Formats: sequence, structure tokens, C-alpha cells
Amino acid sequence: MVADKGKKLKAAEKGEDEIDVDLVVSIEKLQEIQDDLEKINEEASDKVLEIEQKYNEIRKPVYDKRNEIIKSIPDFWLTAFLSHPALGELLTEEDQKIFKYLSSMDVEDFKDVKSGYSITFTFNPNPYFENTKLTKTFTFREEGTTEITATPIKWKEGMVKGLPNGVNHGNKGSKRPLPDESFFSWFRETQEKDIHDEVLDEVAEIIKEDLWPNPLTYFNNDPDEEDAYGDEEDEEGREGNSSDDEEEEEDDDDDEDEEEEK
Repeated sequence: MVADKGKKLKAAEKGEDEIDVDLVVSIEKLQEIQDDLEKINEEASDKVLEIEQKYNEIRKPVYDKRNEIIKSIPDFWLTAFLSHPALGELLTEEDQKIFKYLSSMDVEDFKDVKSGYSITFTFNPNPYFENTKLTKTFTFREEGTTEITATPIKWKEGMVKGLPNGVNHGNKGSKRPLPDESFFSWFRETQEKDIHDEVLDEVAEIIKEDLWPNPLTYFNNDPDEEDAYGDEEDEEGREGNSSDDEEEEEDDDDDEDEEEEK
């Protein structure tokens, strides 16, 4: 009996060893397949970048043509910015005056798309600063950081951070509260960031990914109409609640009258 138990234990140990070997072989084969998939994905990414670079070159003259047409439309970029739900909240009243001199805006990827991009604002001569172009550039480094550079703004005499004498005037006729800090302080935010940060530069990403592809969407959008629509809904909701309350009061009065009659 003891010999039989010994044979069974050895057989069980041998079976476990065979299972472990099979498992190791399966995992090794699986890893080989995953390595093959990684190579394919890398090739696909390179192809996608090549296509993106190709179509960036095709888009460039079309964007240039669009900019020429935009120049003939008064306050186009000011209107588009103010109508954007996020960007519109960044412009002070004095910023809006400066934006009236904004003639064009360009977002341009580097030739090597994955290495970075730049955003350039071009201004007509104005009483606020000497610059005709303000550019903010994002360069993605191989070590995983992003270098951010921007054009220093040469404010004219009497201008402090884009506001005459540093004064921020009140909001006239608009329901949207004005920010305390000028939009142009964005050009001072040039600290290096880790490329894995959740948000490298929220303003830049909104401009590049949302506003720039189709600014006409926001130019045709009236934020005040949206606010008015929301106010109407709130008013209707309040009126509906008021009517319900009145009906409940009437029902309570009827019940009291019936009890008195009894």
C-alpha cells in the first residue's frame, strides 16, 4: 500500500511538471504573437504619420485661402472666440478691443508631425503692442518632455499686461462674466511639461483641435441666444412649478370645504 501511494505521488508530481512546461511553451508562443502585433502597430503608426504629413501639405494652401477670405470679414476671429463656450470666457473687455486688430490665425504642425506644432496670431498695427505676430510653439522632445516657447509681447507705453494702466473695465451688456486675467498672459506660460501630463496646454488644444478646423461653426453661433434659451427653459420650469403649487392649494381648499359641509 505504501509503495502504491509513493507511485501515485510521483505520477502526480510528474503531471504537474508536464503542465508547467506546456504552460511556459504557450506563454512564449503568445509573447511571440504579441511582439509581431507590436511591430505591425508601429508600422501602422508610421504610415498614419506619413499620410498626416502628406495631407497637411495639401491642406496648407486651402487654409491660406480661407485666411484671405476671413480677412475680409470684420471681427471674424473675435466673434468666433467669443462664441466658443470655453475660449469666450478667457477674453477681458480690453482683450476684445485688441482682438479687433487680429487679422489672421494659423495652426501649423511641424514637418515631422509627432515633433510638435505652433499657433500664430497675426495683428494689424494697433495701439497696444509693437508685435505684428505672436506665436506659441510646442516642441515634443524624445525624452518625454514638451518645450513651450512664446513670443515676448512688446507692450506700448501705458499698457500693463494688455490693459491700459492695468484697469479691467466692467462687463457691458453681456451675461457672461469677464475674467480677471488677460488672455495674453497665455503667452507667458512657457514652462516645460511632461508629455504624459493629462493637459499640456488646454487653450492650445482647444484652438488646435476644435476652433481651428472649422471656426465658421463658432462664428455663426450666438452664445447669447443659447443663454436666452436656457433662461427661457428655467423660466418655464419655474412657471410650471408655480402652476403645480397653485393646483395643489386649490385641491386643499376644496377638501376643507367638503369637510365643513359634512
